[in-house]
Amino acid sequence: MSAFAQLATAPRGAVLAAEDLSMFGTDPWWLVVIKAVFCFAFLMVTVLFSIVWERKVVAWMQLRIGPNRHGPWGMLQSLADGIKLMLKEDVIVKRADKVVYVLAPIIAAIPAFMAIAVIPFGPSGNEVSIFGHRTAMQLTDLPIAMLYILAVASVGIYGIVLAGWSSGSTYPLLGGLRSCAQMISYEIAMGAAFASVFLYSGSMSTSKIVEAQEDRWFIILLPVSFIIYIITMVGETNRAPFDMPESEGDLVGGFNTEYSSIKFAMFMLAEYVNMVTVSAVSVTLFLGGWRAPWPISTFWEGANHGWWPMLWFVLKVQLLLFFFIWLRGTLPRVRYDQLMKLGWKVLIPVSVVWLMMVATVRALRNEGYDFSRILLYVAGAVIAVLLISFVVDIFRDRKGREAEAHAEPEPAFDPMAGGFPVPPLPGQTLPPVPRRRPRRERELVVSGGMDTQSDENPSDGKEAGGV
Repeated sequence: MSAFAQLATAPRGAVLAAEDLSMFGTDPWWLVVIKAVFCFAFLMVTVLFSIVWERKVVAWMQLRIGPNRHGPWGMLQSLADGIKLMLKEDVIVKRADKVVYVLAPIIAAIPAFMAIAVIPFGPSGNEVSIFGHRTAMQLTDLPIAMLYILAVASVGIYGIVLAGWSSGSTYPLLGGLRSCAQMISYEIAMGAAFASVFLYSGSMSTSKIVEAQEDRWFIILLPVSFIIYIITMVGETNRAPFDMPESEGDLVGGFNTEYSSIKFAMFMLAEYVNMVTVSAVSVTLFLGGWRAPWPISTFWEGANHGWWPMLWFVLKVQLLLFFFIWLRGTLPRVRYDQLMKLGWKVLIPVSVVWLMMVATVRALRNEGYDFSRILLYVAGAVIAVLLISFVVDIFRDRKGREAEAHAEPEPAFDPMAGGFPVPPLPGQTLPPVPRRRPRRERELVVSGGMDTQSDENPSDGKEAGGV
């Protein structure tokens, strides 16, 4: 009987827990400290590796050398960067609000470490033994663990916003505001993607969500939620192509422009730790968590027991980190209006409609309907929506063409109309720039006798004469 069924059949006045999390909270204090230190060390080591890996992979993709000086094959490059940043001069700008200016990097970095506390590295049972004490491979778990992760991720944005505001400069302020708007735009779709997982698993506990994927991973059952979360997690971490808060092309570095030394390093640390955290959350929700991949789990019973689950979990996280690196080395930065349009006009409507479909399927399954019939209902609804949108697009295009036919031609765009150059808006084009013709298209002016190669008629001495 599922947890929701137990709650429904419980007598009035009885309170039943939706999840059995009794295995957590029973460890001695020294074991809790060991787990906490391990979580911190896991994040730090993964960040150090990810920085070197990113620089080497992007260098390979762009035909460059990459780091090869510090340590064997340049593997200690990120450690050298950290030491260099700590030894740099720590500057506090004169117009800054000093208290907030100093606290902002701390506010950005600490929440990045907190979310890993509820991520399961292995089964929730007493699978492993640490100094003779059987324990679960997870620091702790909560009945609302995923809401805790959402809350912690939202708090981290305050560090970026306060850093931009407290710097007393224009461009950092714009970068902080961009980050705030980006978080609001993309966290709504992320929450809807989470809700679909909650409906299928029947729990918000991370360990129970992984247990619910024993037969089939949620990337197969909820592919749209996975795609939405992948896009939103890139936007949440301010990574390319959504790195608008620190776009050096128009903000000279964004919210961290006025920071140096260790405070600047803490912002970079928070960014990479957030990459690891959102990758771990994606693995937990959609990729089976610590479970072994399909071919291995079919013929090896011990793949999901002992210390082996940690290996599968780390490999999946590294795969998603490579996805981050791949995006950075492949895609250019989008415009800010494109970023907002994708969040509000595409991701949020798609996530809400998908959530309604998932809720409908779950409700029909709970009523005892056959899965094939449910699939037919959902497919019919999707086809009907697509047909309606197709008809609407046809009439919209017809009206647009009629309006363009009767509209007067727009005046040519003048980038210097306001007294200073401005970029064109979408739909506007810059006037052609007069350019010198290529050398092969220009007439060659020569001097000399009739043996010049550019003469049209070498036999005619008058035509062969030069200017």
